[in-house]
Amino acid sequence: MRMEFWKKTVDDIYCDNPPQQPVALELWKAVKRHNLTKRWLMKIIDEREKNLDDRAYRNIQELENYAENTQSSLLYLTLEILGVKDLHADHAASHIGKAQGIVTCLRATPYHGSRRRVFLPMDICMLHGVSQEDFVRKSQDKNVRDVIYDVAGQAHLHLKHARSFQKSVPVRAFPAFLQTVALEDYLKKIQQVDFDIFHPSLQRKNTLLPLSLYIQSWRKGY
Repeated sequence: MRMEFWKKTVDDIYCDNPPQQPVALELWKAVKRHNLTKRWLMKIIDEREKNLDDRAYRNIQELENYAENTQSSLLYLTLEILGVKDLHADHAASHIGKAQGIVTCLRATPYHGSRRRVFLPMDICMLHGVSQEDFVRKSQDKNVRDVIYDVAGQAHLHLKHARSFQKSVPVRAFPAFLQTVALEDYLKKIQQVDFDIFHPSLQRKNTLLPLSLYIQSWRKGY
């Protein structure tokens, strides 16, 4: 019902007839002000609707597709708000969105495991002989860490690809990509603990993250 509400709401927004609901009204204003593409909003809703059963991803491609249709779509909308229409920026947004989706899945693994749920790609788990029960038991065995290594490595690869476009991406697009600072910070921390996804240090906030964001913003990079 919630998904159907938002589908109809987005349709109504693009017909200039938004429902009298605070979020919908603000979204309507943003659509009018920045001429936002309806397709990206619908992709977010459709992808979330497909994943309402909250099952594990069958493979890394499924996780990347989910991230592309949700996280990357948000970045495409952000670029539109910034007035950026550039193919290189779109490519960077695609890779950063995928990296964000993968890192979010990793970060949430301890939380989901405590509720006996695991969403990490099943193909990578099977490759290393790891069961869902291993994550529920918070196993620190090498094969469990190998799963995390492979998944984190894919996120790192997407960040690397995104940054390969940096010289071609318009500077005004960089604010949309500052989340790379937080993504890289997490990937470095998980490497430092030898890919032990349950290490307590991974649950602690980095108090220097705002400073890192400021510095990256000042450097005009991502």
